[in-house]
Amino acid sequence: MTDESLRSVEIERTGAGRYDVRNVRGGTIALGTGDDDRFTPVELLLAALGGCTGIDVDLVAGRRAEPTRFVVRVRGDKVRDEAGANRMENLEVEFDVEFAAGADGDRAREAVPRLIRQSHDRLCTVSRTVELGTPVSAFQRS
Repeated sequence: MTDESLRSVEIERTGAGRYDVRNVRGGTIALGTGDDDRFTPVELLLAALGGCTGIDVDLVAGRRAEPTRFVVRVRGDKVRDEAGANRMENLEVEFDVEFAAGADGDRAREAVPRLIRQSHDRLCTVSRTVELGTPVSAFQRS
């Protein structure tokens, strides 16, 4: 990995089932087990999928017209296979986007399906990584 390609977060335990996730820019997200309002790891995965594609679509469509509504819904089924291993299946990213009437809104509306496809096929690092799969190493630093 190079400094240019490296992405990282740090997760610190703040209590039983409670954690803070920090990025190198100082941002923080509360993470938990699902016993309170903190996001679970699966919810963060879903947010990452929708957020990645949502940003791709918004950045380009938003240049044509400001959306009057821009909502991305992400869902999937958490399943346990025969061996007892957990995973997500049936992942869906749904866009609910509206633009005002007029030529600019029409251009933005027309671009959205193409932008969703481009994000899915080439641009969104998160969904491409999930679909293609990549090894994950887990270890303890001594």
